[in-house]
Amino acid sequence: MIKLGLIINPIAGIGGSVALKGSDGVVDQALAKGAVKKANLRAEQALQGLVDLRGSVELFTASGEMGELLCVSLGLAHQVVYQADEPSGAKDTQLAAQAIADIGVDLLVFAGGDGTARDVLNVVGEQLHCLGIPAGCKIHSGVYGVTPKASGLVIEKLVKGEMLSLKLADVMDIDEQAFRQGKVRAKCFGEMTVPDELRYVQAVKQGGMESEDLVLQDIAAEVIEMLQDQPFIAGSGSTVDAIMQELSLPNTLLGVDLVEDHQIAQQDLTAEQLVNRISPVTKLLITPIGGQGHLFGRGNQQLSPAVIRKLGRDNIVVVATKTKLKSLHGRPLIVDTGDTELDKYLSGSIKVITGYRDYIMYRVSNPENEVTDAQKLCHSATDLSEQSRH
Repeated sequence: MIKLGLIINPIAGIGGSVALKGSDGVVDQALAKGAVKKANLRAEQALQGLVDLRGSVELFTASGEMGELLCVSLGLAHQVVYQADEPSGAKDTQLAAQAIADIGVDLLVFAGGDGTARDVLNVVGEQLHCLGIPAGCKIHSGVYGVTPKASGLVIEKLVKGEMLSLKLADVMDIDEQAFRQGKVRAKCFGEMTVPDELRYVQAVKQGGMESEDLVLQDIAAEVIEMLQDQPFIAGSGSTVDAIMQELSLPNTLLGVDLVEDHQIAQQDLTAEQLVNRISPVTKLLITPIGGQGHLFGRGNQQLSPAVIRKLGRDNIVVVATKTKLKSLHGRPLIVDTGDTELDKYLSGSIKVITGYRDYIMYRVSNPENEVTDAQKLCHSATDLSEQSRH
């Protein structure tokens, strides 16, 4: 019987879709703007695979939304070892982590963002094996799976008895107040021991801002010529920011803006505002996160499934320097929208603008989908082999 600890930060990422860029100190404001808690849904996506393995795993968790309700919903054997406050806070995460550490588990799984990872780190340090389920707006730490389902695949490997190497991974966090003002101040707060699964556990974002000025100017020239009179959404990131500078337009570096008629129509939009403002001809200008490769699901939750579906895949314009793409070391671009079918729809090869009249085709695929595709291919090969015998 594998013993798993489970902690869910119910409010993780709650400010993302309403353009608050986090959850620290803005929960009531986010709820007032219509934000919906999604951390439990993200955790469910990760742990769904344990339903078929329920006879081999027992969970130790906190009460209510911090884990108990999800265990009951999935029918997983569990013990509540900490009674959380309602609503819960950072103190509850730390006390739950301590209660679970006192019991001793094979792996402590937590759903949240960088702040949640810091809270767990403060209690368990490097002594307890941990793995994060990404549910926050900003995730710079290397202790999280690249998607919730990717985290789930690592957990399933452990439960099935597969050999997993371990590594120390950085817990990073930034100042959310500065973040909301467009300033990134990130630092390493320590290390956790996590499974060393390169396909499924994310790398820490490459440091610093893009410095390849000439390349960025080339990319900007291509994009400006291509978009011409079309309305477009300017996503977050330094590459998009360089294009906006070439257009002499203000830009919310860590938010999402709408450009119409060569002017800023609205800055720092929420998901709901975007859905109401965009049209079938609106383009989306977006760049992946360097070192991680996420197109959707990291720092741009305003680009919700509803927004992406309304835009359509053909209206997504991806820009990146070749240096940024090389930093992925062959790993695919990742889409983690929270909508499995939409993630599959977005998968495949996509054109990336890397300069003026310079493009490459790059793979978009989540690790869990690649595993499924490989299994299908294996089954097809087996079927063909069986047919050849007959």
